[in-house]
Amino acid sequence: MNFVKDRVNQQPIVDTVFTIVAKAKEAKKKYGADQVVDATIGSLYNEEGQLVALDSVYNSLKNLDNKVLAKYAASFTGNPTFRQKAYDWVLDGNSHLEHEVVATPGGTGAVSMTIQECLDEGQTVILPEIAWGSYALMAQMHNLEMAKYSLFEGDHFNIASFKETCLETMKKQNKLVVVINDPCHNPTGYSLTHEEWDEVIIFLNECSKTHAVVLLNDIAYIDFSSRQKEAKTYFGQFDKISDNVIVVVSFSLSKSMTSYGLRCGAAIILGQKKESVNQVKIVFEKNARATWSNINNGAMETFVDVLDNHGEEYDQERLKYVKLLKERGDIFTTEADEVGLKYYPYKEGFFVTLAMDNETRDKYHEALMANNIFTVKVNLGIRVAICSLSVEKTKGLAKKMKDILDTIQ
Repeated sequence: MNFVKDRVNQQPIVDTVFTIVAKAKEAKKKYGADQVVDATIGSLYNEEGQLVALDSVYNSLKNLDNKVLAKYAASFTGNPTFRQKAYDWVLDGNSHLEHEVVATPGGTGAVSMTIQECLDEGQTVILPEIAWGSYALMAQMHNLEMAKYSLFEGDHFNIASFKETCLETMKKQNKLVVVINDPCHNPTGYSLTHEEWDEVIIFLNECSKTHAVVLLNDIAYIDFSSRQKEAKTYFGQFDKISDNVIVVVSFSLSKSMTSYGLRCGAAIILGQKKESVNQVKIVFEKNARATWSNINNGAMETFVDVLDNHGEEYDQERLKYVKLLKERGDIFTTEADEVGLKYYPYKEGFFVTLAMDNETRDKYHEALMANNIFTVKVNLGIRVAICSLSVEKTKGLAKKMKDILDTIQ
């Protein structure tokens, strides 16, 4: 007898990240934290090994009236002030398209809502083959098929594979929903160039002559780009989309405000036609009402207060960690180059991913743990979370990892 919907996958979820995190904790207790490299954690940590929680953000949160923290949001689409502030902060004046904003529980809510509401059961969502694992889980839970494009050709975005995957999918259905996690791609740290974005937009415009196109741009890590404001200028290229293309930008406060547990973000819907944007917004707001009903009022009010009243303090504090993250990334990639440790093209962000086939990956992952180096397996690679490693732990790590890799090859 089946108590859940017939077409849902009932295999228990195995969260490999938290499993490895637990093993790293056990190793620290046994051998001491100094003897363990824990490169599993996908959150930002300081040089003392503590989770970064920006004072400018949490002082603002704690100074809010209790009744503000306790109350419902003004609407299930989010507070008007938050929606406007999210749009202004994210787009930074770079786009002039019609737009609507729906508040979501983190960037995850925006991604899930888009995948769920823009495709019918049995249709195919287009994903990068190296990606955040939850994309695939969301597709699975909504009874969607997946087509995956190769992310890289050499040291650049594989536009040929992207096009081929889209064209094959177009033969089977009347719309395209494509996911591009950029900038600061999770888990490789790649960011598309303006020229690569131009190629993507030109191609999707061609596709839109016969198919409705939804581009889901997951920007979870954008505010820790080493390029800062320049990293947002590619949004201006979205102004070139055709009438039959909609862009949904998935914004997360989890990284931008180091507020992982407050669960707040936004789906920013962009399009040439107001009626097209409204069509998506109406369905999204109904989904919001039916799924989570309300977004954390305190998180939204904190975001607005920080940017309105503590912006300089917030920028100074955040930019200190942007600089630190770049330092860690530069150390690891420079040393990896010196010893010949192969990684996918990294430009910025929380993670560097070592490139290898999955059979080698599995053996290598076990060998690393045997040497008290804890990482996360991803498709076709090993993810190294430089966001949680101190500069001292980062130094020399690439050589250690290369030496271990040489023992299994």
